[in-house]
Amino acid sequence: MSYHQNNSIYWIEVEKINPNPFQPRREFDNLKLNSLSESIRQYGVLQPLVVTRKEEQKEDGGLSTVYELIAGERRLRASKLAGLTQVPVIIRDDDEDDGMKLELAIIENLQREDLNPIDRAKAFDKLIKEFNLKHIEVGKKVGKSREYVSNSLRLLLLPDEIMEAVATGQILEGHTRPLLMLKEKPDQQLTLFKEIIYKKLSTRDAEKIARRIAFEKVRKAKFAIDPELIEFEEKLAETLGTRVQIERKKMGGVVLIDFFTNDDIQRIIDILKNEVMAKRDPNESLNNFEKSHPDFIQKERENIVNENDETFASTKEEEESDEELYSLKDFSL
Repeated sequence: MSYHQNNSIYWIEVEKINPNPFQPRREFDNLKLNSLSESIRQYGVLQPLVVTRKEEQKEDGGLSTVYELIAGERRLRASKLAGLTQVPVIIRDDDEDDGMKLELAIIENLQREDLNPIDRAKAFDKLIKEFNLKHIEVGKKVGKSREYVSNSLRLLLLPDEIMEAVATGQILEGHTRPLLMLKEKPDQQLTLFKEIIYKKLSTRDAEKIARRIAFEKVRKAKFAIDPELIEFEEKLAETLGTRVQIERKKMGGVVLIDFFTNDDIQRIIDILKNEVMAKRDPNESLNNFEKSHPDFIQKERENIVNENDETFASTKEEEESDEELYSLKDFSL
């Protein structure tokens, strides 16, 4: 073991270093971890890990020295992947309290931007609940404003499904603002969440929709609700597969249909066309065809009533026979 006097850098066996139980980070990108491992294999660990030292009693009564990681879990994992047996560490006082371990781990991850928004929010929450810190105190410790801490904590109000999407990068942290605006309307919140993913909505588009839904809630609370209009909105939304709003005015009203691309518009047009055709009188198409193709229709009629046609010839003979049968000359008094 070597010792670097001023910075207290030691070389410790990797198997003696236990992970930090307060590590706020839960997700580690395997691709990035392998890349770091390759770098460590070539150049070594350039920045020491931070640990605390503890003495533990063995079964035979003796003592063994173990180390608990405070900061540098990515480097430790990558070093193991690279096959290193020892890593450089800085040993902090073994009387570091749990709050300090968590604080140091959070600060390191924040400085490296390694924490996803949800892990960051959970770490802040742990500092507040377990160590009785206020939002402003947490902010000072991690070099952020009180508002930054408070806004991070609001992410924990989202449903688990949405938090998972934020943690894995399916949606951006900026998308959570409009989603949180709908926390009192879980059905609308979930619908908007799915639209953000499948329609790849920008944060601005998502916020516009959330504000419109919030405005609609105020409008319905302020004005008398027409249950028939609400039913129409629901039917249209279900048929068109998008959000629909019907607004009544003094004379008539307007129907607002959400769309995001030209393909959406074409899809809506096709749906409406199919709905109209399904309800149209089946004779209407034939009548329209006759009007638009008079020459063709006339020709077909002439072919049908052609006197040279054997079918009609036999019919004519039957008619003449019927006339003779019922002729007056065959009756007598």
